[in-house]
This record gives sequence, structure tokens and C-alpha cells, in this order.
Amino acid sequence: MEEQISCSALPDTPWVANLDCLDGGSFVASTALLHADSKAEDIRLYNWAFHVHDVKTDRHILWDLGLSGDLSCYATSAAKVMEVVGVVGPGEPICQQLARKGVLPHKIESVIFSHAHWDHCRPIKHEFPNAIPIFGPGTKDYCAPGHFQDQSSIWDGRFFDPEKQTENVEELKGPWTRFGTFEKAMDFFGTGSFWVIQAPGHMPGNLAAAAKLTNGEWVVLASDCCHSRELFDGTKKFAVWSGAKGTEESLHVDIPVALNTLDRLRMLESRLGAHIVLAHDTLWMLNEENKTLQSIMDDKLKLAARTRIPLGECA
Repeated sequence: MEEQISCSALPDTPWVANLDCLDGGSFVASTALLHADSKAEDIRLYNWAFHVHDVKTDRHILWDLGLSGDLSCYATSAAKVMEVVGVVGPGEPICQQLARKGVLPHKIESVIFSHAHWDHCRPIKHEFPNAIPIFGPGTKDYCAPGHFQDQSSIWDGRFFDPEKQTENVEELKGPWTRFGTFEKAMDFFGTGSFWVIQAPGHMPGNLAAAAKLTNGEWVVLASDCCHSRELFDGTKKFAVWSGAKGTEESLHVDIPVALNTLDRLRMLESRLGAHIVLAHDTLWMLNEENKTLQSIMDDKLKLAARTRIPLGECA
């Protein structure tokens, strides 16, 4: 499918962003839900969140939040699932990780959620009082009305209930333009340093992002466009299973579209030299030869990547 995708040079901008990877906790999942024809084995899935600082404007945002160990802050159905999969919050809360970097909660102006699944988002106003929660186009329509009206819903009504929402939610409206291999991307700060990309397939409103670092390299936050490097490299295929009503289910609502998004991401890496980071993968983190990706990890996270993460322990 690659040959059908047009590819243009990445934006030429003098402005850059500081990017920090944050520990967003972890949970236990089965490989049978990730990879087709895989033996069901429990693995720890880590959740990476990111702090983005636009150098020119001195603006700070977060990309995803990972998990909280306090399940009371989630919708009831989501909390029940999280309890089953043994969610463990980060060893150090996100706010404290940011404080070590000199960033206090009131400095965060937005939290952009790559998508609305519970392992990436939760209400934010108590943690980041000045921040606006932002989703990709189509998220509200897909997730409304949420758990206030339907207790079985995993979608949080504080975001998505049109009458009872308590979070000041926004959806990105663009303007949208081309970024490399993607047709719809938004220059978020207006400086060219950080682009939010429509990356469909996983669920409606799914997003990726790209940041230009101080060394001139681009890092692409691919979030849940796939859940492992094996899927990204094409050595494994998306798992599909029979649901309770006999329907086929997958972690992706539209597999053909998700595969097309993966092709576009692969071309960003192979043709344009971008560095890909997946939200649940650790291989990029364990590869100490990639200096660009090592630069977005602090010493505490680097130590975890050398010691605890290879053993499947909490970061």
C-alpha cells in the first residue's frame, strides 16, 4: 500500500520543542488480544505520557495521561475492567514528575488525548486546573453520552454527556494540512514545532503527533495506532476474536484503515527519518543506541529501562 501514499518533506521550521517521556503506569494484558495466532501469555503493558514544551512561545501541554492508581476517578465500568487487569499507577504521580522538571500544574494549558480509552485519559481539572482537555474530531459523537446515562459505558460522561459534563472539552478543528505522509495535520502552536495528526483506525478521533526536537530530529508519538513494535514492523498481525454476540472484535474499530495509518507511519520512519514511539511499547526505550529517543527520557526512566522494565516489573 506504500506506493499509493504520497510523501512530502517534513516542515522546515527553525523552532523546536522539548519533549519528555513520563511514566503513566501499567497493567497486565494478554498477547492473544494484541497479535493474531499468538499463544495467550500475560505481559505488562506500560503507558507512556508526554510533556511538550514549545520553546518559542513557552507553552506547555501534555500528550495523554496514562493511568492513575486511584480507580475512583474513572467511570464505573472502566474501573471494573481496570481492576481485573491489575492497573498500577506510576511510581511517581505525573504532577510530581513534571515538578522535577520545573513544570508546575498551572503551567499546563492543554492535555491532548490521543484517544478516549481509559488507559490514556481521565478527567483533568483537579490535577491541571488551567488545562483544557482536547480530543480528535469525531470523539464526542462516538463516545456520548457516557456513563451517567449508561452505567455499562466505558466512556466518561464528565467528558461526553451533553448535559452533565463537568470538563471543558474541546475537539480540534484545524486548520488541517499535509504532514509528510498524512493528509490532515495541525500546527498546534503555530510555530511548526509540534503537529497533531489525524490517524484513523483505532477508534474515531484517534490522533498521533510529531515534535521537532532541539537536535533537528522528528519524534512521532504514534500512541495506539498499534500496540507493539512487532505489529509496526509487520512481523505480527492484528488479533481478531469472536465477541459475545458472535461478531468479530479487535482492538481497532476499522482494521483496513488502521493498516493504512501504519503504512503512513512506516514511511515517516523509512523515508523521512522520523523516530516512532508507541504508547505501550518498550523496544524504543530499551535501544540505547538511538540517541534521539534516549534524549526524551530522564535518568530515572533510563534506570527503569535498564533494570525493571526488561523483567516486566513496574517502571
